[in-house]
Amino acid sequence: MTMTTTAAQAPIVTGSALLGSMSDLLNDPLAAYLRARRDHGDVVRFRAGPPGLRSDIYAVFSPEGAQQVLATRAADFRKDNVFYEELRQSVGNGLLTSQDATYLRQRRLVQPLFTRRRVNGYAIQVAEEAAALTAGWRAVPGDGTVELVGEMHRFALHVVGRILFGTDVQQAFGIIERTLPALQEYSLKRGFSPLRVPRSWPTPANRRAGRLQAELHALCDRIIAGRRGREDRDDLVTLLVHAENAEDGSLDADELREQVLIFLLAGHETTATALAFALHLLARHPEEQRRVREEVDRVLGGPGGRAPTADDMEALPYLTMVVKEAMRLYPSAPVIGRRSVVEAEVDGVRIPAGADLLVSPWVTQRHPDHWPDAERFDPSRFTPEAEAGRPRYAWFPFGGGPRACIGQHLSMLESVLGLAVLLREFAFEDAGEGEVPLGAGITLMAKGPVRARVAPRG
Repeated sequence: MTMTTTAAQAPIVTGSALLGSMSDLLNDPLAAYLRARRDHGDVVRFRAGPPGLRSDIYAVFSPEGAQQVLATRAADFRKDNVFYEELRQSVGNGLLTSQDATYLRQRRLVQPLFTRRRVNGYAIQVAEEAAALTAGWRAVPGDGTVELVGEMHRFALHVVGRILFGTDVQQAFGIIERTLPALQEYSLKRGFSPLRVPRSWPTPANRRAGRLQAELHALCDRIIAGRRGREDRDDLVTLLVHAENAEDGSLDADELREQVLIFLLAGHETTATALAFALHLLARHPEEQRRVREEVDRVLGGPGGRAPTADDMEALPYLTMVVKEAMRLYPSAPVIGRRSVVEAEVDGVRIPAGADLLVSPWVTQRHPDHWPDAERFDPSRFTPEAEAGRPRYAWFPFGGGPRACIGQHLSMLESVLGLAVLLREFAFEDAGEGEVPLGAGITLMAKGPVRARVAPRG
């Protein structure tokens, strides 16, 4: 991917004289990225920060450019940027954040735990947690209004908690919900700060983060310790404790904890976002909701019907299309960062060695060349014929290339089967609050409540 003499310079996105593009990237990055593609093209350069501390961030918005960065030339673009480093220090050097030989070794050890056959076995936990959620919703007072983002995050966290920890879920949830989001926010703020004080300095923010991290580590260590010397369980922590092969050995204590933390972080964010916004979209599009519900009723038997299994996935194609369209419009990871290790050319534009750059599912999955009327909710975009007619990286909510999300089949299984149970038991109505204000941190964030009214069926 060596630069050629024909490579163009990336156009600079203009910002304020004082801070460049920093205010836009901090206050409304999603809108800033969309404007940049519209006004300047598929590869742009943001300049952010005050004079003397200003840095350049390259952004790549075309499917072809995203494929170069994530897949075909993935070795030239590493997870060396400041945001990954901050996340690495907060939650460890697991699959999401590790690199090079460490990553390859971890991936080889963990991959057998995510085979399609093993993941399909987790449909039982998904169905049971969805049934528990429906029981809780039947007791909602008043007009049945629920806040979808919070509800789906709790649901997804319960599912991944059961898959990871087995029966230890109840003691874990309170700690996880209190510590993990706060550590993400702390990492993000440090990543955006032009002046980062060392974590060892006893500032209030550093001391609080240290306490939260210690509490989360202690929880993981207790659970891991309880799995050593026993192989009579099939939760992921037990399987991780006993994972080994002749080439790579096994995971040591720190690696085990780091993998658990990464699975907690990444294992529920993607699914929770897909579930919440799929329900939000269906509540606002009653005809699409009716079509999905007819499909679900045919497969599962209507309200009070049987629990779904992994075998039902193929019988729910339209619901699967709804999930994919929700992930297109509301990708859990709206931005994916990298750093170039060589001078490179991406989509005909020069990227210097050492440059921070990003690809953006949020923008690429709205690219007008591939998504006509991109803001419209239209699950038919994901018929097999339509998918075959688009570039591979026109849709990439799970990343791509050698660092693609190892849990994407689990996320799709949980999303489709979880929605099937909820839509079989409830009708969803828009609460009339309009568009949801969004922000982009490490993951996509709703800046306000996402409400819908739920009415039991049957």
